[in-house]
Amino acid sequence: MGNTSIHNAKESIGRVILGKNDVVELLFISIIADGHVLLESVPGSGKTKLAKSFAKVMNGKFSRIQFTPDVLPSDVTGIQFFNPKTQEFELRKGPVMTNVLLADEINRATPKTQSSLLEIMEEKQTTVDGQTLKIEAPLFVIATQNPVEGNHGTFPLPEAQLDRFLFKIDMGYPSEVEEKNILRTYQQDEPYGDLEAVIGLEEILTLRNEAKEVEMEDDTMNYLLDLVRMTRENLHIDLGVSTRGALAFMRACQAKALLNGSEYVTPEDVKTLAPYVFEHRIVLSMEGSIRKTNAQVVNEVIEEVPVPVETGAGR
Repeated sequence: MGNTSIHNAKESIGRVILGKNDVVELLFISIIADGHVLLESVPGSGKTKLAKSFAKVMNGKFSRIQFTPDVLPSDVTGIQFFNPKTQEFELRKGPVMTNVLLADEINRATPKTQSSLLEIMEEKQTTVDGQTLKIEAPLFVIATQNPVEGNHGTFPLPEAQLDRFLFKIDMGYPSEVEEKNILRTYQQDEPYGDLEAVIGLEEILTLRNEAKEVEMEDDTMNYLLDLVRMTRENLHIDLGVSTRGALAFMRACQAKALLNGSEYVTPEDVKTLAPYVFEHRIVLSMEGSIRKTNAQVVNEVIEEVPVPVETGAGR
């Protein structure tokens, strides 16, 4: 049932966000793995519509925060304000009390404001003037940042905070054919208006539990761990993937297998997701950063580790 609903949801979003089926797939993997996504893209690439479409197909709540340097932590979490009519303090909840949160241009927020959001992502709760508020599951954060080079007034996310994101995805520009298809589709129509809820929030939570039951054989687990360890031993890398990153990697592979209708994780699942899990988590050495990009080093790491032969797992 879950796989059919996810398939229908992906098809529905695919009619609104054209040419980005791989991105939509990764976002569904992330939400089922209880992760969050960092999208790197230029303005006008459909990030807001993508996030809103996710909320709509899940019949969930959607919020957006447009980050700028003057956005305060209280603008994110909420505030206690004094109501002169009632002569009492009242709680005004922040935009984080939602299901799908678009944190737009997160690298334009100050480190203090960034950390207020990332604590919420990890703990699934927020504290406002001593009052702790639980955020109902699922909470799915889609944060965006423009490429940092050439942008003034940005505060790049520290490594410990980047580690909270399951995937980093570069949306990029559409191909010429895809862009023409987008223009033709939107020439006289607005597909978002026809989007309907095809999967419920409860079903997302059920799929999360089902994903944890997906098997991972020792050979596949060892392959995943070998990739993680190689990021710590590579001469071009100063900081490799953490244990939290390895755990998130495993959960993502289980979610991918579930969406593929498989009862077990394959080495190919691991290899396919590794770049999205690793690229934002590694820190290159000074010499490494001069010679190569994070993506190039990650690809080298993946090529260095032999892929185990499947032995008929899940029989």
